Amino acid sequence: MHARTRLAVGAAAALTAAGLLTGCGDAGSSGTEAPQQAASGAGCAPVAGDQLVVLEDDKKLQNSDNIIPAVNVDAAQPQVITALDKVSAALDTPKLIQLNKAVDVDRKTPKAAAEEFASAAGLTSGIAKGPGGEIVVGAGNFSESETLAELYRIALTAAGYQVRVQQIGNRELYEPALEKGEIQVVPEYAATMAEFLNTKVNGQSAAPVSSPDLEKTVAALKATGDKVGITFGTPSAAQDQNAFAVTTAFADKYGVRTLSDLAAKCSGQATVLAGPPECPQRPKCQAGLVEVYRFTAGSFSSLDAGGPQTKNALKTGSASVGLVLSSDGALAAS
Repeated sequence: MHARTRLAVGAAAALTAAGLLTGCGDAGSSGTEAPQQAASGAGCAPVAGDQLVVLEDDKKLQNSDNIIPAVNVDAAQPQVITALDKVSAALDTPKLIQLNKAVDVDRKTPKAAAEEFASAAGLTSGIAKGPGGEIVVGAGNFSESETLAELYRIALTAAGYQVRVQQIGNRELYEPALEKGEIQVVPEYAATMAEFLNTKVNGQSAAPVSSPDLEKTVAALKATGDKVGITFGTPSAAQDQNAFAVTTAFADKYGVRTLSDLAAKCSGQATVLAGPPECPQRPKCQAGLVEVYRFTAGSFSSLDAGGPQTKNALKTGSASVGLVLSSDGALAAS
């Protein structure tokens, strides 16, 4: 499971574990079980297909987990922030999906994928030179973070800094290193980092500060960041957050493009929802689909969190809809 996975539970829970899921069942458990709330109606049986598509979260169930540069306050020179913001401006979710495809599907290195993207996007054009000096860009222990760190390296090198990327591990490891200045920059996720710092600064029982509103989430993130010596650049349009996918064949057959469509047309006995064991209880997974969209599945297939089991269940016609991550390279158009 990638460290980026975030089956958010609200105030504290999973987000304090570097975005990792907090289990509500035995690890690796599988099988199909009845959902929390009985479904009425016929529903929509699974439709096999090779291509997956994310359904639009039109009622904003998920929080705003946009990519955002996190910087140690002592290293936050204007030229550093400007260079990092150039990366943010170049990214959106479809481009992030393609970057992840290049690494996770096409098997390029994060460095090679980042360099190809930077060249095609003209990333270094117009970046002003700073005073120079050494900068260490930290990366989490998953490929997306490493690729983003390489993009930061390219932009900061163009700004005249001597930059190296250091893969560190999960948020519990790299966040203290960022505070202390052992690393100077790290790619982050707005809502996840906001809750991580919120519970660190205000305690595990602190009320949630992130929301689907990006502006409010970033304001809360910056406020808690100020208390620990971390500042933040401009968030990108690219998001990596929980999402729900179907096959394109399923979407075409039933005419669903949004989660509201899914609820209106596919609530019922034939619909199979796939996700991790925790999904039925989580407000950003099945429980949220029920509360926000009034969507009820006929059965729940306990698999993994946006991993190969869930994606395979969708493609082979074992599941109607499944939890994925919105920037997964598997979502790239064929």
